[in-house]
Amino acid sequence: MMAAMNDPRIYFAAERTLLAWVRTSLGLMGMGFVVARFALFVKIIAAEEAKAPPARGLSVALGIGLVLLGAITVLTAAVQHGRYLKTLGPNELPPGYSTRPARLLAYAMALAGIGLAILLAT
Repeated sequence: MMAAMNDPRIYFAAERTLLAWVRTSLGLMGMGFVVARFALFVKIIAAEEAKAPPARGLSVALGIGLVLLGAITVLTAAVQHGRYLKTLGPNELPPGYSTRPARLLAYAMALAGIGLAILLAT
């Protein structure tokens, strides 16, 4: 049996936690996109019936806010995960296992969320 201080399962638990935050932020960004685009769709239909230009409303701002919240969430989780990895000893990391892919995914998700928020704002 492995000792608590010599257990790679500690790293895997931390990685699962990071990926759970990635899923949470993906859900927030997805919901934000749906809220922003559905409101725009409804306004376009209403504008075509009334022959008036569509107005941007509160739901678009709420959608952008949710997307940004998701981006901030995943960025915070990636930074926290990186800080936690620095506290682990070499015996707690699996041999030959790279610790970068999960954090790179999280950083890419944060950039994608910021890009999506900019796209929704224009």
